[in-house]
Amino acid sequence: MTELNPETSALVMIDLQQGITALPVVPHAADDVVARARLLAERFRARGGTVIWVTVGWSADFGDALRSPVDKPMSFVNGLPENWSELMAGLARPGDLHVRKHQWGAFHGTDLDLQLRRRGLETIVLGGIATNFGVESTARQAWELGYKLIVVDDACTSIDKQLHDMSIEHILPRISQVRSSKDVLATLEN
Repeated sequence: MTELNPETSALVMIDLQQGITALPVVPHAADDVVARARLLAERFRARGGTVIWVTVGWSADFGDALRSPVDKPMSFVNGLPENWSELMAGLARPGDLHVRKHQWGAFHGTDLDLQLRRRGLETIVLGGIATNFGVESTARQAWELGYKLIVVDDACTSIDKQLHDMSIEHILPRISQVRSSKDVLATLEN
């Protein structure tokens, strides 16, 4: 793995929020992904790194939701539970950043790029739910913006194992380094 300098790196975790972690996911249980994210965040903070939690959400009338014509639209006919966009308890700490997005990727329409660049952050360590939606979209955007990327494979999961595997095995290695949380934690220790 490329040297990981916590002072110029950010841990960016995607959609570890109540509504998404409640979904049935594979190959890693949502609780396991959240636990790994918590451990990574603790280590990042201890080494002077930046921790960024990204959640997805919309206004009550969904006026800020995408409306492009697609074959399989996401449907929120009955709305969303009140706590759907709330970050899982125990993750955020004072000093962490929070970015709210309105689509899969965390860069478009948010201040994520500005937050990273103004802090001199060059490397993103990325994980979250779902691997092939929010994580992959954010990774593609980060790569296009010139960031160095490390995707933490066991801190990602999806709604379908084939979709997770497709991203982890075929897409993400072309734009990032894919490593286990154990490898990332060990690198942070050095």
